[in-house]
Amino acid sequence: MKRNNRAGMMIAAVILIVYLIIGGCGKQKTGGPPPTPEVAVVTIQSKPVVITTELAGRTSANLVAEVRPQVGGIIQKRLFTEGSDVKAGQALFQIDPALYQAALDNAKAALSRSEANLPAIRLKADRLRELLADKAVSQQDYDDAVAALKQTQADIQYWQATVETARINLKYTSITAPISGRIGKSNVTEGALVAAQQPTVLATIQRLDPMYVDVPQSTAEVLRLRRGLKEGRLNQNGANQKKVKLIMEDGAAYPLEGILQFRDVKVDPTTGSVILRIVFPNPKAVLLPGMFVRAVVKEGVDNQAILIPQQAVSRDPRGNPLTLIVDAQSNVQLRMLMLDRAIGDQWLVSSGLAPGERVIIEGMQKVKPGASVKAVPFETGGKNSGESKNVLPPPAKSN
Repeated sequence: MKRNNRAGMMIAAVILIVYLIIGGCGKQKTGGPPPTPEVAVVTIQSKPVVITTELAGRTSANLVAEVRPQVGGIIQKRLFTEGSDVKAGQALFQIDPALYQAALDNAKAALSRSEANLPAIRLKADRLRELLADKAVSQQDYDDAVAALKQTQADIQYWQATVETARINLKYTSITAPISGRIGKSNVTEGALVAAQQPTVLATIQRLDPMYVDVPQSTAEVLRLRRGLKEGRLNQNGANQKKVKLIMEDGAAYPLEGILQFRDVKVDPTTGSVILRIVFPNPKAVLLPGMFVRAVVKEGVDNQAILIPQQAVSRDPRGNPLTLIVDAQSNVQLRMLMLDRAIGDQWLVSSGLAPGERVIIEGMQKVKPGASVKAVPFETGGKNSGESKNVLPPPAKSN
């Protein structure tokens, strides 16, 4: 009896296994075709875009004056605070004026002596002229009197010039600021001996408002810009064309806009570039001379610009940019692109796309050229196809 029960259980187990195998195979055979992949697309539209170029440069003061002595002597006093703002005409250094005061007094005394002799010599010449008419004196005596008068007059002119020179030299003993601005450190101390027109500057004054920013632009960029204007792709007739934005060394934007003043007419042969000079207001002295900055210069307006998100662009093994589009038959097509530049998180397309075409933004990994797809509008956030940029797919689950 036990043997019959065991045999019955074994037969039942075999029947169950066969049934499960047949059922599983039946499910695989009855499966339909895979679903059409879904991709998120953006319809390309042309629109006006301001084309800008970011150029690196350095700041410089718009006015710089090097303070040097015009007379020699010993520095008695320094009359300014280093790093402070000074006004034009403000006294900065005082040179010992004793020798120059003495020279002025000496010249004044000599001038007074000559002026004191002039009346007597003039009267003598006048008397001799009257006596010469009466033949009472010789012609030689009269000529000598006239010569003495002219010599005295010349001496007076000479000493007048000497007095003026001495007065100027005495004035130069007080060294004043030639311009208004911020003065740097002093290169001399009290008691130092200085000489007229010496090469070493006593101090430097720089006017910081407004501030210059000089940036080099390659001649290739200049030629490309001119070609774009000639072909009509760019328009420079905007009212704000010459306005320039500035990015500081730490990446922060400078709050005030500058004005493009001029583009140099000479090319630097060592760098192959021309200099653009931009003027920025600097009322709070945020910009200092010698700072490294980046200027965002407006090239013009592209009225028919085509922009696509950067995530829609791939590259082939040779590095050429490409993208995938969905045609009117809902089939995927490959398009090779020519890119101009990046504008924010988008590429400016020079050629390869036309307005009205649908570019695949998400779902590119699931399709290939020629495949039939279902296109849905792209939504910001990457929620259309379950695919996210720069996010790896989850690992496959093991059975």
